[in-house]
Amino acid sequence: MLWRYLAGAAAARTADEMSGPALLIAGLAVTGSPVVASWLLAGLTVSAAAGGPLLGVLLDRARRPGRLLAGCVVAYAGGLLVIVSGLGRLPEAGLVAVAVAAGVVGPALTGGWTAQLPTVTVPARQDRASALDAMTYNVAGLAGPALAGVIAGGPAAVLVCVALLAAALPAAWTLPAARTPPPTVRARRGIGEELREGFGAILGNPALLRATAGSMVSCAGTAMLVVSAPVLGARLTGSTGPGALLLAVTAACGLAANALVARARGPRRWDALLVRGTAVAGAGMALAAAAASASASQATSATSGAAVSWAYWVAVVAAGVVGLGEGPQLTALFSVRHREAPARLRAQVFTTGASLKITSFAVGSAVAGPLAAYSVAAALVAGAAAQGVAVAVLTAGRPRSG
Repeated sequence: MLWRYLAGAAAARTADEMSGPALLIAGLAVTGSPVVASWLLAGLTVSAAAGGPLLGVLLDRARRPGRLLAGCVVAYAGGLLVIVSGLGRLPEAGLVAVAVAAGVVGPALTGGWTAQLPTVTVPARQDRASALDAMTYNVAGLAGPALAGVIAGGPAAVLVCVALLAAALPAAWTLPAARTPPPTVRARRGIGEELREGFGAILGNPALLRATAGSMVSCAGTAMLVVSAPVLGARLTGSTGPGALLLAVTAACGLAANALVARARGPRRWDALLVRGTAVAGAGMALAAAAASASASQATSATSGAAVSWAYWVAVVAAGVVGLGEGPQLTALFSVRHREAPARLRAQVFTTGASLKITSFAVGSAVAGPLAAYSVAAALVAGAAAQGVAVAVLTAGRPRSG
């Protein structure tokens, strides 16, 4: 059952990771504007703030949460189909509205799915299962942008996202029944009360609060890299595809780093690893900004072709450094949540955390589009600065013992 869960999660999350770059590339290809492309991505993610907590309540109440997850997968796929079929035909504002509607169920593909992990494993193997679950994000982050880069140029990449979501449906539908109290008991309490209790579980737990707030700031910085990568690739190579492949390099290095974390033995200091991973990701974004700045300053020189080639490979290295930080960062974040979240509120904690991260990503994307259109280097500097702020948030009030 665990491997079926992992296969479905990997397919759904690959589609989720691919949908962002696919919409960015499709938007750039059809409209030629990074601003429009970034607003499509922002629309897909901004509504998660409302959808995540409510999804968490419904998942905590559901006897068969997999059925609800399957419905969310169908809704997300339908939204992507409407957007890709309307590009260049329907008003851009209308397509952004569709993206907002589809984004309501986005947290189901991330936190909502992860919250069901205890139903497919035993407590003694929870740590290993958590590491494997986190690795599906890395696999998705590797395969999604890579596919988007290879299929760059038209709606085909978005259609592949829809196909992957369809492949994930059987795994979601067949997830085991929840191990939480039966719905007849949970349903006696109001949704509003459960929402307040879910937020209270995060706000009242210092470790959860630090991890949630820090991951939100970090995710806003990550959006700067995601939006900037296709634009940077176009500036350095003349094509958006290599820019999307930079994101695949990030995911590949994240997967390798997580594999090492999963093989490590002994107790883990997850809070400390969360801080260190965030700091490494910030260093990678700063290096990417340096590459973008160097290429821009030499764009008019006689050796501009060599400068661009050199700058692109520096950007590749920078993307790898980001991945070396982001991989362990994600594993540590999940482990802190599993450790600290009350069992009866687990889905709410995960979906609320996911929704807050997705919303932060949307805010970062909305800012990154105009900023990257003005200066890719400036957008990447902003991303590195956000990681620095995230490190400060994650270390504020944290005991020295970690």
